[in-house]
Amino acid sequence: MPESIFYQPIKYVKGVGEARAKILSKLGIYNVSDILSWFPRDYEDRSTFRKISEASDGEDILIKASLVSDITESRPRRNLTITKVMVSDGSAFLNLTWFNQKYIANSIKTGSEYYFYGKIKRTGMLLEMHNPVVEKVDSEQKITGRILPVYPLTKGLTQNNLRKITENALNMVRGKFQEILPASLRREYKLSEVNFSYEQIHFPSSFSNLNEARKRLVFEELLLLQLAMIHTKGENTAQKGIKYSPVDMSPLLDKLPFKLTDAQKKVFREIEADMESEKRMNRLIQGDVGSGKTIIAFLALYKAVKNGYQGVFMVPTEILAEQHYKSASKLFDDLGITVRLLTGSMKKREKDEVKKLTKDGKIDIVLGTHAVLEEDAEFYNLGLVITDEQHRFGVRQRAKLSIKGENPDLLVMTATPIPRTLSLVLYGDLDVSVIDALPPDRKPIKTYAVNDAMRERIYNFIRKNVAEGRQAYIVCPLVEESEQIEAESAEELAERIRENELKGLRVGLIHGKLRPSEKEEVMRQFVDGSLDVLVSTTVIEVGVNVPNANIMVIENAERFGLAQLHQLRGRVGRGSHQSYCILFNQSKSEISKQRMEIMVKSNDGFEISEKDLELRGPGDVFGVRQHGLPEFKIANLYRDMEILKEVQSAVRKIIDNNLLNEDCDYRPIKERLIEIYNKRVKELSLN
Repeated sequence: MPESIFYQPIKYVKGVGEARAKILSKLGIYNVSDILSWFPRDYEDRSTFRKISEASDGEDILIKASLVSDITESRPRRNLTITKVMVSDGSAFLNLTWFNQKYIANSIKTGSEYYFYGKIKRTGMLLEMHNPVVEKVDSEQKITGRILPVYPLTKGLTQNNLRKITENALNMVRGKFQEILPASLRREYKLSEVNFSYEQIHFPSSFSNLNEARKRLVFEELLLLQLAMIHTKGENTAQKGIKYSPVDMSPLLDKLPFKLTDAQKKVFREIEADMESEKRMNRLIQGDVGSGKTIIAFLALYKAVKNGYQGVFMVPTEILAEQHYKSASKLFDDLGITVRLLTGSMKKREKDEVKKLTKDGKIDIVLGTHAVLEEDAEFYNLGLVITDEQHRFGVRQRAKLSIKGENPDLLVMTATPIPRTLSLVLYGDLDVSVIDALPPDRKPIKTYAVNDAMRERIYNFIRKNVAEGRQAYIVCPLVEESEQIEAESAEELAERIRENELKGLRVGLIHGKLRPSEKEEVMRQFVDGSLDVLVSTTVIEVGVNVPNANIMVIENAERFGLAQLHQLRGRVGRGSHQSYCILFNQSKSEISKQRMEIMVKSNDGFEISEKDLELRGPGDVFGVRQHGLPEFKIANLYRDMEILKEVQSAVRKIIDNNLLNEDCDYRPIKERLIEIYNKRVKELSLN
């Protein structure tokens, strides 16, 4: 493959030059390959014309018509020229209007037929089209009579600019794309050839060709991702880990005030098998809010310590670290296991003491926040690393902790329910265990979707529960990407309820403008019961346990994703009292109504995240950056679920039959994977 053509700087493509290359760089387009992978987000069907009489309001349509009136031009104000004309195709009349396009008056005339493409606006019997595209019927059709791509743009670029540049880039590389998918694989999954696919994805000659091209390119993107993740996982599992000996767990299990659920036992058996093998453990524990992941972590830590190793358990917030520390101390102190806390806000003297004792091997388990990543936090014999909430700690941070020991086992825990169909894509580099049942004593949280008419009743309900000794959360959405506005709206709400609806109750407030230490302090007051109601704009910290809080009120619930609403709801229902979640829904839309119904009917996080995926798509559900969801060039995980399933079946065959190493037809895929791997290593080293 003549690589040099594909990696030629974009400025050398006809129609670009230095200035436009600068604009294209804002889109991440630097060379020929980049522009060819800048796929259309949509298409305009200008391939077949329709009768004016068939047009619907709001529809984009191509018509073939002649002028039936004179062209008029008016200038209602400076800098605004309006050009108007009426056309007909014999089936109906259509009024055309152009704004600030003076050349139109000279480019169309009576007696000739034209193609007009644009959006129909219907007012009663009157049909209009604003700023339509025009092309003479007997001319060489460049902008009509075909399907045209619609690209994501940036300031200084038009669709026509990008179409011409892409067409010129395609002309440079026509027939030169290297086919990396073997013919047998393409036959089995009905995948088109690579050169055809790139031509047709940008300038399709028909919608069936476009669908074929898209399937091929999505398949290739997902296939390379899955194989790259399996390669990473293979590297992880190929690393020799610690081979732990079996341990009698009964001293710890006997101290628990409850029995493990079957789901917890199953997941711990998987962890034991990992720890007792020679391979290094790389496992994700996925469990709904309240499913009992923390006790699984404690069991794994106990096993590591009884084998003579140290363990570290890292969580995102200081309050959560303190809560885990209290629970762990209660369990481990009598069993001769030393547990210490390490957080950023501890006094330097205390921190130094914990670090020294850890380095000398006098501490068995360290529970902490990012403080455990500090360079001078060293271990005597680290054997197990546990991180809570996958999305808070990236690959680099996990690696940073891992090098504090010699290939220690790794356990990652998340309470974010990922639809089963997606977990392979999101966590392909980890083995996944799911705790798919809640403890039997957990009462389902009663959930209600209400409107403003219920507000007074809800506040009375909060008062009644606080009088009985309970606490409540009130969560506001992030109104805009502005901490200023966010803070004001929360402050206003807190102020209002302090003075009016909940006068006499102790109301606390957390918002984005508070310093982390201030947020921690307010949260601490709520945890220890010196606040009755907590108003919050930020998502209440993951996993913080306030068993006494039994009401969660969510303002403007329609602004949150379902997965997020479920996470918030999981902040209550942690004690013995019946808990409630009240969703104030201000939207009258059908989709909002559907989403609220799902929340009212289901307490199952996995079911809810599947529905959220269905209604909103993966980008909205997870937040690409937050969850490390790959940013695809063409694949869309919800839309392409069927292709993803085919890819997963292809990947199984490739791996089971060792085709990457034993079949020369698969060598191009292997070479591409090595290229991806080397690029990733380079990026990691640069960061």
